[in-house]
Amino acid sequence: MATDSERPALDALDRAILAELSRDGRITNIELARRIGLTPAPCLRRVKRLEEEGVITGYRAVLDPVATGRSCEIVVAVDITVNDRQTTEEFEKAVTRFDEVTEVRRLLGRPDYFVRVNVADLAAYEEFLMNRLARLPAVHRVESHQTMKIVKGGP
Repeated sequence: MATDSERPALDALDRAILAELSRDGRITNIELARRIGLTPAPCLRRVKRLEEEGVITGYRAVLDPVATGRSCEIVVAVDITVNDRQTTEEFEKAVTRFDEVTEVRRLLGRPDYFVRVNVADLAAYEEFLMNRLARLPAVHRVESHQTMKIVKGGP
């Protein structure tokens, strides 16, 4: 992760570009340029620079969990047995391979991780928890929290 002194300087136009792309990553360069008050060529140069500098790290599709058959979201607090490099690397490698896992965050303090899981229903979650997640050697303790409603954020 870059330190503050290593981060590229962002001006108001860069921030406007980032705001528009955050709202709609599929916006055309012509429309983006129009919205931020630039002509298309300098707008495209700025976007390319932001990508090259790592400010923009990628683009992705946001999926509807209902349409994909995974509308049941569980946030799992996970504590691992030992916090050494090998154990954390093995846990992270294993947990990110599960299709049901949509996000993994390593935390300071307790718990060690938050793992976001999207499945069809609670029965599917129980199967995932008991037969996959809880069987990872590093897992010491899990605490599950079902999402009622996403108020802000999300994918």
